[in-house]
Amino acid sequence: MKFTKVFAFMALAGLAGSAYATNGYFSHGYGMKAKGMGGAATASHDDAFGGANNPASMAFAGNRLDLGVDLFNPNRSASRTGVTIGGGNYDMSVDSDSEFFLVPEFGMTKQMSSTLALGVTVYGNGGMNTDYPGGQIPAALCGGAAPGGGNMLCGQGDLGVDLIQLIVAPTVAFKVAPNHSIGISPLLGYQAFEANGLHAFGAASSDSTKLTNNGHDDAFGYGVRIGYMGKITPTVTIGAAYASKMRFEEFDEYAGLFAEQGDFDIPENYNLGVAWQATPAVKLALDYQRINYSGVNSIANPSTNMASLGADNGPGFGWQDIDVWKLGAEYKYSQQLTVRAGWNHGDNPITARDVTFNILAPGVIEDHVTLGFTYTLASGNELTMSYMHGFSNDVSGASILPPMFSGGALPPSGNETIEMDQNALGIQYSWKM
Repeated sequence: MKFTKVFAFMALAGLAGSAYATNGYFSHGYGMKAKGMGGAATASHDDAFGGANNPASMAFAGNRLDLGVDLFNPNRSASRTGVTIGGGNYDMSVDSDSEFFLVPEFGMTKQMSSTLALGVTVYGNGGMNTDYPGGQIPAALCGGAAPGGGNMLCGQGDLGVDLIQLIVAPTVAFKVAPNHSIGISPLLGYQAFEANGLHAFGAASSDSTKLTNNGHDDAFGYGVRIGYMGKITPTVTIGAAYASKMRFEEFDEYAGLFAEQGDFDIPENYNLGVAWQATPAVKLALDYQRINYSGVNSIANPSTNMASLGADNGPGFGWQDIDVWKLGAEYKYSQQLTVRAGWNHGDNPITARDVTFNILAPGVIEDHVTLGFTYTLASGNELTMSYMHGFSNDVSGASILPPMFSGGALPPSGNETIEMDQNALGIQYSWKM
């Protein structure tokens, strides 16, 4: 009954607020212990989030249930200068509303024997959310697309997107030797998407009725994550995990926006890690992660592609593959208190060429610092907290509005800048069973 209630809470809360965008649009980490260490978790096994990090870790995690939630605060802004079309001035600067989100996560693992463990991890993979106010550009400059005045992309009303991704990862882990394990997690996904205020792109869409303001559409998908963990020496543990591309149904209501008629998959990714118990009180962990955004056309196609929105080779966000490094340190201050700190550096997937489209999804942050602690109660249960700050970063490039509004007669011009910084404060309670 406890599991059923917790899972129901996770599903409802996850659909209501998953909006992470730290390493591109992936979270910087999964589980509050990992989040306190910059996300480094591939070679650690002290919680039940193996389905999101490394399935093989469940073989060493024991019997436990972890329930956590993050209060996530992304601050996003966009500006434009030097853009004039037909004598009209399109310069402006806006900040996104919707600045706070609850992002829950849950993990449970059970040792079935000395070699076999079963578990499940439920988590928000990531997401994108922007909500810019409308009415900033005079209606006369938006060609009838916004009779009451245009938003930053000359559409009607507020401008923005909302992408939510929830993944359930049942896990099986098996010790192939006393200090070595393998694991597998089938990934069962649900995602929902909504876009608003893109009316000015109607002429560029393969189906303008499936472009914008169609409410939330949803899709189900699947994939798999596999992993290995090995205790090479009494103080050194290594880990590796690979997650396939998660293939989702198309967003039918946005078939005129995303390439391949509304297709939006989660890209393949893999991670390698090492953890070193330097002293009985000090542990250091280092992870490397690769996220291959280039394998999903709707994410990776350049926004300058000369094809209709929604076509197989239609414009996308132009995101590049990224490398992510995660470094964490843990200090056992006492039997009850363990403190953590970490650093996370990921490439920025967005280039100057694609700034205009990425006003909708400004996932430009590169560097994060984290802090955290775990306090063990008299019952043996644990209270864990983590904090993350993503340092402000921006990308600038020429606007593609001039060629779009002139039918290609004008080249990109002026300057647009997207910027974001973030904070996240998380809390987790863990039951030892």
